[in-house]
Amino acid sequence: METAGAYSDFTKRLKLLISKHPALITATLSNIFTMRLIGNKTHGDLAEIAISEFINQYMYDFQSTHVGKDLYRAKSQEEDIKIINEITKVEFPVSLKAYGHGPLQLSTDKNSSMFQLLENERKEEENIVDKQQIRNLLNSSVFLDFSKVNILSLIYDEGLKHCNILVFNYNIACQYISRIVRTGPGGRRRHPVYKFYDFRNNYIFEVRYGGATANALQRGLWTHTKKGYQFFDSITDGWVNYSDNQFLVSLFSSALVSSETGHSTALKEIEKDIRTLKQSIGVI
Repeated sequence: METAGAYSDFTKRLKLLISKHPALITATLSNIFTMRLIGNKTHGDLAEIAISEFINQYMYDFQSTHVGKDLYRAKSQEEDIKIINEITKVEFPVSLKAYGHGPLQLSTDKNSSMFQLLENERKEEENIVDKQQIRNLLNSSVFLDFSKVNILSLIYDEGLKHCNILVFNYNIACQYISRIVRTGPGGRRRHPVYKFYDFRNNYIFEVRYGGATANALQRGLWTHTKKGYQFFDSITDGWVNYSDNQFLVSLFSSALVSSETGHSTALKEIEKDIRTLKQSIGVI
């Protein structure tokens, strides 16, 4: 089984588990987004650890490893966790995104390969509308490389206190593209972007700017969970309500000023709780 097929199988299994035991993922997502009370960026890093542990604890036929930030500098492709199917032994990387409901960066294109390709293909002052030209662009190596990236997006709406786990159907979205439009700079936009639309002028995704003056972390392929929601598959089968876990914040606060002895004692109690949860779903 190729890695794309292995990832698709994994998301189906995850969706099935969540449908049968929604309380497990609701508690996990609540804990992840509670981390925003500690810091606006904290939840993103801890989401990687949490989802990896969720897989290890509750998905008995999968094993996950958190890759970590040190390896990120050396790795050839975008990945935050690695997952192994314990039955087929196929290993595949997954890139985790934790974003608010709205703009979503799917991939960081450090070398601006996508943007430069589009700049070279576009005739001055013209949009790209030729079907064959669009197909050729999407079949180029830089876009094909992205199609191989496995992305799991944890999306939250802080105002409504609900969240979603989404998988962007990139290959399906590409089938609907009929026009590529270069927008900007101008107004609040300092750099140009290329926006991809279907024949009804519905937004699909965009490639953001390159160049020396652009923020390298902002480069790459972006979409929008509101404008392009039809191109996502919801692993949670829609929006899930979550709540802030104040006990978790207190636990973190106390843990930071306590000893390893205290941590060890607390961990034993948490492990008991996890065993109880696993027994409730028949994992052990």
